[in-house]
Parts: sequence; C-alpha cells; structure tokens
Amino acid sequence: MPALPADGSAAAPPSSPPAVASVAAELVACGSLEMGADSPASARLIAELLPAGTPVYVNHLPRSPLAHTMPALIALADAGLEPVPHVAARRVASRAEAKAFLRQAVKSAGVRKLLLIGGDLGEPQGPYGDAAALLGDGALADGGLEQIGFAGYPEGHPRIAPIRLAEALEKKIALAAAQGMGPYVVTQFSFAPARILEFCSHAARRFPAVPIYVGLAGPASPALVLRFAQRCGVSASLRALQAEGMRAVRLFTHADPGDQLTALARHCHSASTVVGVHVYSFGGVAATAAWMNARITTRSG
Repeated sequence: MPALPADGSAAAPPSSPPAVASVAAELVACGSLEMGADSPASARLIAELLPAGTPVYVNHLPRSPLAHTMPALIALADAGLEPVPHVAARRVASRAEAKAFLRQAVKSAGVRKLLLIGGDLGEPQGPYGDAAALLGDGALADGGLEQIGFAGYPEGHPRIAPIRLAEALEKKIALAAAQGMGPYVVTQFSFAPARILEFCSHAARRFPAVPIYVGLAGPASPALVLRFAQRCGVSASLRALQAEGMRAVRLFTHADPGDQLTALARHCHSASTVVGVHVYSFGGVAATAAWMNARITTRSG
C-alpha cells in the first residue's frame, strides 16, 4: 500500500485511478466486519464470501454476560474465520468473569485478540469504569492474547473531552505493550473524510508502530445509518452534511459505502499506519460480507 513516512515529510502525488482501486481492494482484503452475538449461524455465510482467516468481531450485548458470545466465537473458528470478541469494560461484572471468559475463548475458539471498549452504561455493572481500568488490573494479562484493539474517535466522543480521549488511548496502548499484547486501533465510522485522515495522521505521528483499521458504515439504508450515527456519536459530521441539505446526507449515507472507501484509498498515503478497514454491518452481515467480497474480487478480476 502506498504510504508516507509518519512525519509526513515527503509530499506524495494523488493516486491514479487504477492505484486507488487497488489500494481500496487491499484495504478491504486486510479488513474485518462484525456480527451479532445472537447469530452464530452467520459464520458459515461469511465464510462462503470472504477469505479464510478474515477477522469477525462479535458484539458484547448490554445486560448480557461475556459468555453469551461464546457460541458465535466458536462458530466463527469452526468456519475458518478469526473470532474477535468485543469486551465492554462497564458491562463486566467481575474480574473473575473477565478471566474465565478469556480462558474459555482462547481454549475453545482460538481467540488471539479482542476489542476492548468502555461500554455505554451509565453505571458500571462491576468494578470497571472504563477500558483502562480493566486492562490495568491485569485481568487480561497472561491469558494468551497476542493483540488488543482500542476504539478511536475521529469525531470525538459525545461524553468525553478530546484531551481525555487522547490521554486514555495513550495509557491503554502503553498498558497493552507492557503486558506483551500488540495494541491496534479500530475507529468509529464517520462521514467526514477530513476528520478521519486527520485522526489517522495524528495517530501515525504519535504511535508509529500501532496499526489502524478505519471504520466504514456498511451497506444499509440511509435511515438506518442515520439512526446508528446518532446512537454512536458521529452526529457532528451529520450536522455538517445537513447544513448542505438532505441531498448531501443521502449521498454520504448511501447504501453502498464505496465512496467512503475510495476517499480513504485516495489519501491513505497521509496515514501510513492504516492497514485495513472495519465495516460496521448494522445487523446486515450478509449484505456487508457480499459488499466486501465484491471489492476483493475487483482486485483480482
């Protein structure tokens, strides 16, 4: 993938159309998607469409124990895919639950990495107020994990100040590295390419060894994407789009996220640690896997 040094010292010319298409396909081929914990049968469908070993993230549902995700994780492993659990710190009831889940996930599903997030509960269900607290008490150390992912927020967080977000990410990356787990970042989806590139460029300068997977809103109706955008705190870009009229909103939240992918591929030289995309499925895992398949096939066709 074409890339600049992390300090951006050299100016790279805009990518030509064939190069953009190739980079876009590579970002998808090296990327990931997500599926619901309640739909383990989706694993076989994904495996029919995407390369063996594709990472598939399984969400940690509110008011559900971590063990609820095990059938989906095992189904993904059995299908030849890489299972990646979400762990929402504020939804973990105890240190014992975290350790027992990790032990079972590694043993039964071959889990090698997980995505550690804070979770959106008003009050924690257990002792962890955020992801750093769970990581910091050693509950995930020596559990067999090779990598651990953290959330990145190109548009900021609706309830956390930017300076606190930056400090928290730096702390989590340091804690993970100190415990022998390779840190990486998965960003929230956004409809503001400039913010994505700014976030990735800053992260590349600050954490040049940390890979970034850029979140894309997967294929879905504009109404569904807008609803998830409001829920996930990316309303800043939506407000900017709405200022230009609903036509712009429909354009950027169209069912096919190809325009977003192309924008990223065209400018990925400015964020050299971007290694792939993470496609949010919004419950439509079949459509998401099919869209990714079409992009990967384009590369080889």
